[in-house]
Amino acid sequence: MGPLLVFAALIAAALLLVYRLLRTSHGKTLHAPKSPAVTGAEKDPYNDIRSLPADFDWAATPPLKVWPFKPKYHLSMALENIDVSSFIEIDNTYRDRMRIRRSVMDEHRQATLQCNSVAGPAVLEFYDWMLSTYLPRRFPSIYKPVVTPSGPHLHNTVSGTDLPVRSTSPMAALETLGEHVDTDFLFLLPSSTAPDGSPIYHLQAFVTCFPAGFSTREKCGKPLATIHAPVPGYVAKLEKSMDRFFARIEIGKMVRRSNWSISTNDRLFSDGGNHMYADTEQGKPIETNNKTLDVGQPDLDRKIEEQKRDVVVEDCRLRCERQTLHRLPKTKALVFAFKTYLYRLDEVKEEGLGPVLAEAIEGLGKGSVPDMAFYKRGVVWGEKVGTYLKS
Repeated sequence: MGPLLVFAALIAAALLLVYRLLRTSHGKTLHAPKSPAVTGAEKDPYNDIRSLPADFDWAATPPLKVWPFKPKYHLSMALENIDVSSFIEIDNTYRDRMRIRRSVMDEHRQATLQCNSVAGPAVLEFYDWMLSTYLPRRFPSIYKPVVTPSGPHLHNTVSGTDLPVRSTSPMAALETLGEHVDTDFLFLLPSSTAPDGSPIYHLQAFVTCFPAGFSTREKCGKPLATIHAPVPGYVAKLEKSMDRFFARIEIGKMVRRSNWSISTNDRLFSDGGNHMYADTEQGKPIETNNKTLDVGQPDLDRKIEEQKRDVVVEDCRLRCERQTLHRLPKTKALVFAFKTYLYRLDEVKEEGLGPVLAEAIEGLGKGSVPDMAFYKRGVVWGEKVGTYLKS
């Protein structure tokens, strides 16, 4: 190596040493700004919750229009990724919904609240995160941290009540969530194993004030396949992919989907009557009440005609759910959550979407699962509702 090259190498080494010394001050490294990709990767999505604006006014915020209807109904998960910050939605129905939820839990306690012992730690983990992190950070104008003689609480400025940040029991935690968050929560844990060794998730705890025509209590403790047994096409089209997805969903990832149906009343709590079943369990309809029909009963046509006559279009509602799914970081349990929206049919028409919804109703029987028209009771309300929407 020539003298000039040696000299250049020495200069380069000296400059590198000076650079390293400049980056270090009093034993602390002065790091250069990280790229957005690196910064995002190091953030904890359950802790990095974006607050809504300080002037967020829940009373002036209209409910979302969750209208996912399409010309033909195809059974699919139809998931999209969302930011954890947008987990919960609050709107101008919040005060009334809190009152309704409290009333429903008082009247139907066993139907709305349940926690098997295996799910206790998951419920408490979720409650702790919601009360200590998510709610006060996302909605600081509604849930305000306060210290009381009994310990740290959140003051709900809408209801005027204090909510303990640490719950005394899983059931108490579910009850507090059920009354003060306008969203229903179901907790699923891997409780059995498939022949290939993969985990099978079972529903092990819930607070559901607004079920859409099913009994959550009857489904508690059961695996996904049993829970969805009444849904036409589930086994053939969704069971395996859904089990795989539930087993693989990553911590920090939250997904959302929506669904819709038509109910013939405006009741938010409905533990039966919104569906009709083609499957039976031990020779009996899976869920029974005066609106539930089984395709195998001999007088099915007569029963359908009777229920058609009872349909009053003005009483019917478009019922939609905004559903989310995520995994808890400590217990690894899955939390399936849904918020229920009810819309009058004239609201849909005012938006100019009457013909669109009417087409979607006709499309229930034209997609990948034609039996969906029967399952959703479209054979009962479809004709009258479709005619009204197109008028």
